[in-house]
Amino acid sequence: MSPNLHHRSLLDLQDLSSAEIRYLIDLAVELKAAKAQGTERKQLLGRNIALIFEKASTRTRCAFEVAVHDQGGHVTYIDPVSSQMGHKESLKDTARVLGRMFDGIEYRGFHQSVVQELAAHAKVPVWNGLTDEAHPTQVLADLMTMEEFADRPLHALSFCYLGDARFNMGCSLLVGGVQMGMDVRIACPPNLQPPASLVADMVVLARSTGAQVRFFTDPVAAVQGADFVYTDVWVSMGEPSGVWAERIAALSPYAVTEALMRATGRRSFFMHCLPAFHTADTEVGKDILARFGLDHMEVSDAVFESQDSIVFTQAENRLHTIKALLVAALG
Repeated sequence: MSPNLHHRSLLDLQDLSSAEIRYLIDLAVELKAAKAQGTERKQLLGRNIALIFEKASTRTRCAFEVAVHDQGGHVTYIDPVSSQMGHKESLKDTARVLGRMFDGIEYRGFHQSVVQELAAHAKVPVWNGLTDEAHPTQVLADLMTMEEFADRPLHALSFCYLGDARFNMGCSLLVGGVQMGMDVRIACPPNLQPPASLVADMVVLARSTGAQVRFFTDPVAAVQGADFVYTDVWVSMGEPSGVWAERIAALSPYAVTEALMRATGRRSFFMHCLPAFHTADTEVGKDILARFGLDHMEVSDAVFESQDSIVFTQAENRLHTIKALLVAALG
């Protein structure tokens, strides 16, 4: 029997069981194939979705909008200046208003407590498009992508995340990997590991899922034998620019270079949730080049543009896994 995700919110991957994650990935694969073949069936006809964005976005906004449109629904985009939420109207009141007008709400912003309060009062499904603490829709796409490129199921795969693991990507990848019984490695300085409480919970969960969780300070040791090498930006949205010097000093040894990819000892795929600082072609990249003399940060351009880089399939798969989430909740 398929899991019942009807009218369910997704605030954190811990909201889902392993079987529910498996169901969403399989549904996303089906929906991706149907879109490619032109046989997609519209399951969100008449549905209205509110998209609340307190943080800027490319992939998350586009994936939600295209997913809803593909399925016959409608979206309303609400940016920080398009509502009174938190200014003249409380979050609780906004949630109750939107819940009477929309069939579901996506939220992308800063604090996990905000998306939790929306879900508590809206009485419609609420989906976390990113908070400082969690990025569940990204990791659903990552898991789908890993299986797409591997010749083995998720529980037989390993991945290594390198960089600052305290925030949404490090934490959500840890949860997703453990839920699916994977070999999970995290390489970072000791002070940049995920919260100790989350690590303790995942160590316990790993006993039932068969996952392996290991932490490394040596990036070369961490990637040995890894099927996937994953990294993210060193400074997250909302952090002050003054932390760049500190992060560059701490994380430069964890930059993904061609040498580090060779250290896996096998063909490994490179992953990144994007955007990536692999050149100095952006405003931030130019600033970092001028201040620190670096033409790339968390990943070299050679790795990013290599045949083993699967970052744009990851980006595309955001669409298909988000669509699966919406169809499962509202279809």
